[in-house]
Amino acid sequence: MAQVVMLRHRESGLLRRGFIGFSWTTLFFGMFPALFRGDFLTFVGSFVVLAILATPTFGIGAGIAMFVWAFFYNSYYTRKLLEHGYVLDDNEQLMREARLRLRIG
Repeated sequence: MAQVVMLRHRESGLLRRGFIGFSWTTLFFGMFPALFRGDFLTFVGSFVVLAILATPTFGIGAGIAMFVWAFFYNSYYTRKLLEHGYVLDDNEQLMREARLRLRIG
């Protein structure tokens, strides 16, 4: 199960939830968690890649890709938020673990 870590935008103060760990929602619902999180570019990219993989393999390629992507999506999404001006804003122990798992200083 993924852990939630709170992020705060440096300038606006807007709070968002970041995630670290395996993404069960991505495994079971494919690219839709990206859509619900407002990550539209990843949603469209995932849709295109999955459609390309699914067509010649009768869906098996897309299933394998979603399994692999579920290991990476939460970290990818959280790192993207950090690149867009968000900073970790949670308890110190959780922030330490997030820095370690996201490989940030």
